[in-house]
Amino acid sequence: MITRLPAWVWLGAASLAMVAGMVNVVGYLGFEHQAITHLTGTTTLLGASFAHGDGRASAHLALVVLGFVGGAVLSGAIIQDSTLQLGRRYGVALALEAALLVVSVPLFERQQIAGAVLAAMACGLQNAMTATYSGTLVRTSHLTGMFTDLGVFLGHRLRGLPADPRRLWLCLAIIGGFLLGGVAGALVFPHLSYRTLYIPAALTGTVGVAYVAYRLRRGPAGTLSP
Repeated sequence: MITRLPAWVWLGAASLAMVAGMVNVVGYLGFEHQAITHLTGTTTLLGASFAHGDGRASAHLALVVLGFVGGAVLSGAIIQDSTLQLGRRYGVALALEAALLVVSVPLFERQQIAGAVLAAMACGLQNAMTATYSGTLVRTSHLTGMFTDLGVFLGHRLRGLPADPRRLWLCLAIIGGFLLGGVAGALVFPHLSYRTLYIPAALTGTVGVAYVAYRLRRGPAGTLSP
């Protein structure tokens, strides 16, 4: 059960979910209409491409999967823990995510799959970075877990079982952030095309630099678990 939820967890989770929503909608509206932020559908399509002997599609889908996993590997190497804790190197990870999104734009514009791979790597890095808080999974690049937790919460309430309302609000914050990012990305894409990705890149880059400055000023903090 979540016993304490600092404001930075709420704000960070909703903001990163919005970033992921924008990135994903650009992938769907782009040249291969490819999901970027989650791998369930991508793996399903990969299986279908194997079954149909479509080598080109299989290669592209496999590269996106490997890009996402590669981003998670980077997160593990940079942050080195799975528990949210102020004082870790989140600023470095966010700045790297911003750089990956920026570099992906010209590759997308040239209709190269490398753009989707770098964008997927950015999302894998982000998703692994958020990890867990107080025993609760905090996933910002996809919503399956959030909708599952939402359903479990409602089921517990229907049975009169104890349920932490903060878990509900965290789920809704992430779902709402992702949805808002998707809406904003879809509205901007007709005007900026792949340059829409500069918006989430600017957000993550700015927050990353600000976090590094905060960490240097305050020094490493202790674990914020309850």
